[in-house]
Amino acid sequence: MVSETIQLRGHIIDSLTLPKVLDEILTRGANFTMLEVKIGQRRADQSFARIEVSASTHEALDDLVLRLRQHGAEVEDKGDAQLAPAPADGIFPPDFFVTTNRQTFVRIDSKEYEVQPPIMDSGIAFDLANKKARTVKFADVRKGMEIVVGHQGVRVVPVQRTTSRTDVFQFLNANLSAERPKGAVIREIAREFETARKENGKLLVVAGASVVHTGAAEYLEQLINWGYVDLVFAGNAMAVYDIESTLFGTALGVNLEQGTLADGGHQNHMRAINIVRSAGGIAELVKRGTLTRGIMHACVKGGVEFLLTGSIRDDGPLPGVITDSLEAQRVMRQKFKGVTLALLLGAMLHSFAVANLLPASVRTLVVDINPAAVAKLTNQQTFQALGLVTDVEPFLRELVHCLEQLRAKQK
Repeated sequence: MVSETIQLRGHIIDSLTLPKVLDEILTRGANFTMLEVKIGQRRADQSFARIEVSASTHEALDDLVLRLRQHGAEVEDKGDAQLAPAPADGIFPPDFFVTTNRQTFVRIDSKEYEVQPPIMDSGIAFDLANKKARTVKFADVRKGMEIVVGHQGVRVVPVQRTTSRTDVFQFLNANLSAERPKGAVIREIAREFETARKENGKLLVVAGASVVHTGAAEYLEQLINWGYVDLVFAGNAMAVYDIESTLFGTALGVNLEQGTLADGGHQNHMRAINIVRSAGGIAELVKRGTLTRGIMHACVKGGVEFLLTGSIRDDGPLPGVITDSLEAQRVMRQKFKGVTLALLLGAMLHSFAVANLLPASVRTLVVDINPAAVAKLTNQQTFQALGLVTDVEPFLRELVHCLEQLRAKQK
């Protein structure tokens, strides 16, 4: 048997970090010996544990320690991270360290450097000249880049429960199925919106086309007008349907008031695109007075930044839509600075893309009628994600109502 001593520190009891680590050890067929445990006596106190981990081979132990690092474990015998040059553009060296979206540090010349930004499924490039560590995707790798390999010298900080207050993300910490009441939860979410705004945190909304199709656009528009939304990510389709509904009262030819196919309504989709393209863009359409309401109108008038990306099935697309997916990823990463709360609304594929880029510190609320989509988007973030299985229209309607009540009390 070979062994290694690891350390855990922080809120490892109430955040379930210690049980997860011990379960990981036993699941992998290894053994452990508790060498030291210190448990904090007050809510704000941190705890500490030293654990000797034993496995049958060096390879098995190495693989296990790598997995334990994802829970925040540190090897007691600290060493520097190992670097290897990228063999070619777009290719990592063998055994490169694959990142999570948690806060990560690398140790170089006995000094730790924080890896920025914290993005999952990436590698870590270290600039020896400027002493900076950053995450890089395959498309960003250039031949000769110094890439972190193995897991030695890498420290991952686990997301832990906050000790300052109790919030909806912590006391529920689960997906709410379609059968469970959601009124009380939405009231708590409204308070989270207020808290984020008071603390100058940025709120990101990822909106799918279903926001328009279900008749929920007016409620998202209200949130934008009230100043709760700082950034909107959406696909070309959502913007087109929003503009089509404003200009023609239809979304993909369906009359939103009556829920029936409008006579010749299928043409409205294409006519809306043509009107925007003729104007030169959405902002210009608002400036001309042609677009007088809707989500996109509220963004332009309120100075809310929006990023529209395309897909292989798009018509048009609208001017300003980024159709290169790799470029869209780069722009998204640049805009995440300051985001503390993300609301993912009925946009399964778009939400998956954004969730893979968001740091683990961002609280994420997922609202979708598809239980599988909600589960997949929330399962990875134990204390920072909450999922509601419901249609987006009743959710946004109730959220606006709750915020309306909070605003009335503050006057």
